[in-house]
Amino acid sequence: MQTSDIPKPLMVWLTSSGSLTAMLEAKANQPLRVERTFEGYRPLTLAQKRQLGYQGHQLNRPMMAWVREVLLYGNEKLPWIAAQSLFPVPSLVGEARRLQQLKGTPIGYVMFKRQTTLPSSRSIQKTAQGWERQTRYDWHHRPILISETFLPAFKG
Repeated sequence: MQTSDIPKPLMVWLTSSGSLTAMLEAKANQPLRVERTFEGYRPLTLAQKRQLGYQGHQLNRPMMAWVREVLLYGNEKLPWIAAQSLFPVPSLVGEARRLQQLKGTPIGYVMFKRQTTLPSSRSIQKTAQGWERQTRYDWHHRPILISETFLPAFKG
């Protein structure tokens, strides 16, 4: 995929390095509404372990993650974003334990509380649902993976 394939109105949203939560709230002129569709433990797939940066013997061992799937609503009836956050169990120590207690709180409130940008790597692809960005963050020196799919109701 080349960046020229990305629709121009979505480019800034897919490539932004700061808090997507803050950007979406500014666009909506109100706080985001978070609807949790799944929250719990799941085993990581081989592809997910690779995306998280695991290597060698770690790829062959089973690893669980706390998974949070949500729909994010701006100021419309239909959701703007479908998001999935993967928090590998080894990453859920210290400050990162809070990530299991988000409930209806947007993750951006926690992750970008003290920093406007975080060390990360990102891929962008077109999916059946819409354009998606997958970002691996190094939050408190622990890898987490967040996928955000921009749904048809979102107009950049």
